[in-house]
Amino acid sequence: MTQEQEMSFEEAMKQLEDVVSQLEHGDVPLEKAIDLFQTGMQLSQLCGQKLSQVERKIEMIVEEGGDISKKPFVPQTEESDSLG
Repeated sequence: MTQEQEMSFEEAMKQLEDVVSQLEHGDVPLEKAIDLFQTGMQLSQLCGQKLSQVERKIEMIVEEGGDISKKPFVPQTEESDSLG
């Protein structure tokens, strides 16, 4: 598992906010701005994936009448999402 995958949603959001703040101030050199933008895009994607996982888990809980013990939650990866 990579460091990004181990990062919590809250940690990723905090880092994304920091990146956006730096870019909004506009006082970074172009090369650094490009690196920050790329990092921001990766963090944004990570946050989106984590939110999707939570959404699927909530849907499972609702479908099972609130009893999550009936069916284990297995998050899907991007690869399995694109296959099915």
